Amino acid sequence: MSQVRLLLDANLSWSSVAELKPYFDDCQHVDKTDMKSPAKDSEIWEYARTNSYMIVTNDEDFLHLSTLKGFPPKVILLRTGNQSRRFIEQILINLKGQILEFATSDDYGLLEFI
Repeated sequence: MSQVRLLLDANLSWSSVAELKPYFDDCQHVDKTDMKSPAKDSEIWEYARTNSYMIVTNDEDFLHLSTLKGFPPKVILLRTGNQSRRFIEQILINLKGQILEFATSDDYGLLEFI
C-alpha cells in the first residue's frame, strides 16, 4: 500500500494537521514547510511533487495545474464552499477509504469532493 502524504494548502487551517495526522501517514501545512510564505501555487505544486505529497485544497487553480501538468502530484479538491475547519477535517477522515484508493490509482490525479 502506498503511503498517504497530505499537504494542506494555505486556504485550509494549519491546525487541521493535528486532527488529521492519526488518520494519514503524513500531513503537513504549506505554512509549516521550508517554503517562503505565502508560497505561490507553482511552488506548492513543485514541493508536493518533489516530496511525494498530495495537495489538499479548495483552490481551483490546482485543478488547472492538474489539467495542464498531469500528475504527480495528485490533488484533492474540496468544493465544499466556505466551511469550518472541523467540517473539512471530518470530510477527509470520513472519506479516508476513497483517499487511500485515490493514492494508489495510476488512472487519475484529481479527486473532487463536493
